[in-house]
Amino acid sequence: MKESILIVDDEQISRFVLEEALSRRGYEVVQAEDAETGLLRVKEQAFDLILLDIQLPGISGIDAISHFKEIDPSVVILMITAFSSKEMAIEAIKRGAYDYFVKPYKMEEMEIVVRRSLERRRLERDLGALREQLRNAFRVENIVGQSGAIEEVLHLVSRVADTSATVLIWGETGTGKELIARAIHQNSPRASHPMVKLNCAGIPEGLLESELFGFEKGAFTGATERKIGKFELADQGTIFLDEIGDMNLQSQAKILRILQEMEFERLGGVKPVAIDVRVIAATNRDLTEAVRQGQFREDLFHRLNLFSVHMPALRERVEDIPILAEHFMIEAGQNFTRDVTSISSDAMNRLIEYRWPGNVRELKNTVERAVLITEGPVLTSRSLPAHVSHNVGDQPAGVIPSSGNLKTTIRSVERQLIVDALDRSDGVQRKAAKLLGITERVLWYKVKKYEIPLGDDDPKPSSSPPATDPAR
Repeated sequence: MKESILIVDDEQISRFVLEEALSRRGYEVVQAEDAETGLLRVKEQAFDLILLDIQLPGISGIDAISHFKEIDPSVVILMITAFSSKEMAIEAIKRGAYDYFVKPYKMEEMEIVVRRSLERRRLERDLGALREQLRNAFRVENIVGQSGAIEEVLHLVSRVADTSATVLIWGETGTGKELIARAIHQNSPRASHPMVKLNCAGIPEGLLESELFGFEKGAFTGATERKIGKFELADQGTIFLDEIGDMNLQSQAKILRILQEMEFERLGGVKPVAIDVRVIAATNRDLTEAVRQGQFREDLFHRLNLFSVHMPALRERVEDIPILAEHFMIEAGQNFTRDVTSISSDAMNRLIEYRWPGNVRELKNTVERAVLITEGPVLTSRSLPAHVSHNVGDQPAGVIPSSGNLKTTIRSVERQLIVDALDRSDGVQRKAAKLLGITERVLWYKVKKYEIPLGDDDPKPSSSPPATDPAR
């Protein structure tokens, strides 16, 4: 479908020139001679962009902005004025305009800004559609990605969220464990009650128990009044124990007692406090190894590991990098008021090739920094840190250049990754699925989806995927 533009200008010759130029570019163009007529047009038809003159008879362009936004909050508005007024431009942008032009303007510059504005709107619309798809499927917000690995995580979240089961989320630092914990809580019957977070690694050992359980007045020197602990604050809700693998053995024993009896005593207290709390724990440590070394209680591990969710490293879900990068670019542009609307194919290739030891958190920080220092609308490899931009050559092997279309680029990258994994595993799907960090069933589905040829000796996987050890 053609993108549509509404021109609102009281000068007929100006409307005609703009319509001729933009129609030649393939846009559907509609005219209005004043704001009142323009508002009627918007009520009758949805427009992608409005070119709005500031000086209009009747309702001024400045005052019309809010009326247009009330009808369609997503429409992009570019202001046109014959008066170079910084104050007027700032006021227009405060009211929701995207940018402005001063007459006389160069048509080439106008066409460039129109194109970039519409590209930004398309990106925001695509990301919104993907988020809506995830919400419809799993009612999970703010989780971006469509790889088999993240689909598996979302499936697990959908299965456990509406229960009271204890959940252990494990994975490398920066993979989004807290985001998954919040998704579980927000989609549970406890969502109307608080989710209380405690970073077990960020509190000195001597203060951890008072943070968890609170204390009574006079329990120790300086305890001048009763303090309510995290478990009591989370009553009827959820407590998220982050980095639980760093908790000392004494505190582990008390956590185990709470899980078994759902009660505890404040420090200095003599009366048990009964609670109803769901526990979600997270760690970046291998708890089975910690148990073997005597650093983590085996009985607590089994209690926490009732339901396990593994957050894959970003290098295990490479096909999600383009959409994550675009998502972080748009967020950073809005937060930092930067007009960065796209990522060059070279920069995207380098983001895809980098190993991301800091995972999604590192990618977000990298893109935010790049948006801050980018001059112009396109984020290029020059804006990336040296360790990212220099990690591959100018034409990395096996990377599909960006077509400019987000969905097409993601599909191309995903297909190439599957082909490469099958090549590296001699066409054995079980091995290829392990390399990609997805199940055999997901791999089989994507092989069929992208019509990837297979050898005759590699049969379709069984309906039940191979058993895995969730605790690893």
